[in-house]
Amino acid sequence: MSKVTTGATTMSLDGYIAGPEESGFDLLFQWYGDGDVEIPSASPDVPPLRVSAASAELLRREWANTGALVVGRRLYDMTNAWGGRHPMNVTTVVLTHQRPDDRPEDDENFVFVTDGIESAVARAREVAGEKDVAVNGGEMARQCLEAGLLDEVGVALVPVILGGGKTLFGELGPVPVLFDGPSTVIDGGGVTHLRYQVRK
Repeated sequence: MSKVTTGATTMSLDGYIAGPEESGFDLLFQWYGDGDVEIPSASPDVPPLRVSAASAELLRREWANTGALVVGRRLYDMTNAWGGRHPMNVTTVVLTHQRPDDRPEDDENFVFVTDGIESAVARAREVAGEKDVAVNGGEMARQCLEAGLLDEVGVALVPVILGGGKTLFGELGPVPVLFDGPSTVIDGGGVTHLRYQVRK
């Protein structure tokens, strides 16, 4: 059965997915260019990844099993819509208060949902079919977890301390939340990949 997952959320040792004032991305994502194996990008604005063999094996498997993404409008705008196509080469469902003026209709690249996280995930499941849905960004992860929609948390833990910034789940409402696992522990060279199942 397909699942809803955070995918491989890159995180510092002290638990931040971004540093203060959106800093630290060069340190968090250094592992994207430290390896010898190329992972192609479908985005004209995002170069291919060059990761270790262990990271590449995991990413290729998970990307192949992902049928759609859910992101927030902030990430969509920050990346300039990835130049028109997400690097993973799947349809991206964007949760937003208002559809962008330059996107009057949905297409195979982007679908826009304005009525909440439940609708966004439901639409992504339709698009994904039998494949998994990945939610990108801390706000989307928090909303999915609070709504009981999240099945798996994926973390790419990198050996850096940022000292502050944005956490994966932010100001999570119902706590504590328990997880099972890790079901996956992979040393990717400069990154440790972890997967935890949300206990329901």
